[in-house]
Amino acid sequence: MKVKFYTLGCKVNQYESQAIGEKLQKHGFEITSDKNADVFVVNSCTVTASADQKTRQAVRRFKRNNPDSIVILTGCMPQAYPEKSKELIEADIVLGNKNNSLLPELLLQYKAEGKRIFNVCEHQKGDPFSGDTISGFEERTRAYLKIQDGCNRFCSYCVIPYSRGRVRSKPLDELKREVEILAERGYNEVVLVGINLSSYGQDTGRSFPEAVKVVNDVNGIERVRLGSLEPDHLTDEVIEKLSECEKLCPQFHLSLQSGCDKTLKSMNRHYTADEFRKIAVKLRKTFADCTLTTDLMVGFAGETEEDFKESLDFVKEIAFEKVHVFPYSVRKGTRAEKLPGHLEQRVKDERCKIMIEETDKIRREFFLKQIGRKFTVIAETRDKNGLYNGYTANYIPVKFKCDKDIDSKTVNIKITAIGDGDYCNGEIISE
Repeated sequence: MKVKFYTLGCKVNQYESQAIGEKLQKHGFEITSDKNADVFVVNSCTVTASADQKTRQAVRRFKRNNPDSIVILTGCMPQAYPEKSKELIEADIVLGNKNNSLLPELLLQYKAEGKRIFNVCEHQKGDPFSGDTISGFEERTRAYLKIQDGCNRFCSYCVIPYSRGRVRSKPLDELKREVEILAERGYNEVVLVGINLSSYGQDTGRSFPEAVKVVNDVNGIERVRLGSLEPDHLTDEVIEKLSECEKLCPQFHLSLQSGCDKTLKSMNRHYTADEFRKIAVKLRKTFADCTLTTDLMVGFAGETEEDFKESLDFVKEIAFEKVHVFPYSVRKGTRAEKLPGHLEQRVKDERCKIMIEETDKIRREFFLKQIGRKFTVIAETRDKNGLYNGYTANYIPVKFKCDKDIDSKTVNIKITAIGDGDYCNGEIISE
């Protein structure tokens, strides 16, 4: 039987889809991109209301277009909202993310019995890190590697601690074996990801820099990249330890959410704007060619025009090299749901527009400063025009021409111009 995955949300979900897919293959299933598959697996995200809507639409669309197929819903939505997911009758199997490794067995059970399966188990305090390892990834040069799961922070707007449970960390020996397999299979860049990545080791007495060092020391790995980080976890000691990892890419995604102290407090974030500022300065001083990217929420409950302007001014000051801007979305069951001062959607949309326009200007100015500079780039995909796509170590997207087959190869590039989209143009140089 052919199985098609539809994965929503973060890189952790992408990793888990890869792991489940490899396990399905061991049970005799074929993973496909064919729209006429026999089995459709929707690996859901529930960070926003929009994500839930996309999940429902996908489940219904797959069943409507393929009425004889088996549709499986798994991921964060059924874990956080089991009853709502149970009502999605188009899903033949509903499975939480806690036990999604059981998917092959449950699929075989459904094939044998033909009865709908609902299997969502609550996360419990003290749960160990679980899940299958991977031996490859869809992208040829870059493999995402989940080393941490869960979150203990309970930001007032966030449902993730309910959908992912508490902090759990992958054992270092298991991490090393998995990276060695990836290196043997030709992957030269590894991106470490987690639900709250920088909390790695809180449950085991290990530390986040220890995990990075393990990956850094594996032969064959050229680059180690990090997923989203909580800024207050980046103490001076942590930054110093990370700087000792010579393969670590100097690009840090620090989750800001707001540059206004009043809003940060209401969100139950664990830092002030000034504390964030000091961490940003420290990183840029410590790592050459350091770039900082972030997520920014606008229109949070109670955010005034003055609060928004304070956040906007802070973002301009830090001059992030890239910003993901999104409007606040009410999540049922969170503390923010009951806060006063929820804004109309039109206000949130207008603030999003303003913030995106300003952050796009900053990004363009950053790109302009790169023209004429030289970087190493790993050649990744090739587009229909024959141009290679790749990233510098500090995550500048570059398109460049090469008539040879250089897939997965590291090349020297000089930035020549800003492209028509969100990328720079470059040319290969000999030195």
